Amino acid sequence: MVGQQFQIDLGNLMAFDPHHHFPTPPSSRDELVKECLQKGTELVQVVADTLFNLTSIEGSDGPIVALPPPTTRLPREKPLPKKKPPTKWEQFAKRKGIVKRKKDKIVYDDQTATWKRRHGYDRVNDDKDVPIIEAKTTDEPGEDPFAKRQVEKNLRVEKQQKNRLQNLKQASKIGALPSHIQLAATALPITGTQAAPRKASKKELENVAGMAATSTASGGKFDKKLAGEKPLKHEGKYRKFLPVAEGKGMGSLEREQTEKVLSKLMSKNSHEMLDVEKAVNMYNVKKEKQRRNQHGNRKSSSISGNLKPKTNLKPNKKPFKKTFKKGSSSNKGKSK
Repeated sequence: MVGQQFQIDLGNLMAFDPHHHFPTPPSSRDELVKECLQKGTELVQVVADTLFNLTSIEGSDGPIVALPPPTTRLPREKPLPKKKPPTKWEQFAKRKGIVKRKKDKIVYDDQTATWKRRHGYDRVNDDKDVPIIEAKTTDEPGEDPFAKRQVEKNLRVEKQQKNRLQNLKQASKIGALPSHIQLAATALPITGTQAAPRKASKKELENVAGMAATSTASGGKFDKKLAGEKPLKHEGKYRKFLPVAEGKGMGSLEREQTEKVLSKLMSKNSHEMLDVEKAVNMYNVKKEKQRRNQHGNRKSSSISGNLKPKTNLKPNKKPFKKTFKKGSSSNKGKSK
């Protein structure tokens, strides 16, 4: 009965009633919300009853059931990405039957007798590790072999860059460009697109050219300029630094700024910037300390003057008085 009335998709934990209709249209929003909550509660109860009818196993958190595969195809938020067209190398490899195989990242270098990376910094068979290049019969006399090898490398890099741009043009014809390139293509379309490119304005071209010119480490200072290319306008304010040595012109700005600050502090409105009461208290405390120090110095000098020894004083010599016993003096000196 329930399966005939509702359509249940346990894979998506979803149920809906295809035959539901309002007998009378709701007169207010509150009545509509009440009717939707009532029908939603009924559908949730149907999903719960169907889940508990499945075979389950006991787990640490309770019964566990395996959901069946979903039957309803839900729409995607965004369309499927289009498949990129094969590059020239992929087409060549397919014709020749070349199969891509995974290579090791670390390779043994015979020149240095060590293990090095296959690509990148400090890679194997690096030109910088070759101290001597053997001369060939086809070499021109006086030609630098190291400079020739660097020129050949630059040509290979330019060819690879040209091929990459060509692959991007082919991908743009079917709308299979990467996301970061699509954002750039909205401002400056790539040549070769099927859709008629929007004519970029002069300001947009200047913005794109400026972004490309200032993307280097030097901010485009040491890059080669095109014919008729104007220097970029500096947006914002330049930072101004005062000179180290004082002199005329810019050299006197530091003194003027210092005098300006001092005059501002000593102006009539100085009480708004300084705590006058605190300054007066500090001044009074300082004066009181000075007065106490002076008073203490005077007192110590008077005391030290009284303690000086007198040179004219003579020592008091008291006569030594002998003590005699009674009767001893009367007997002494008398003859018998």
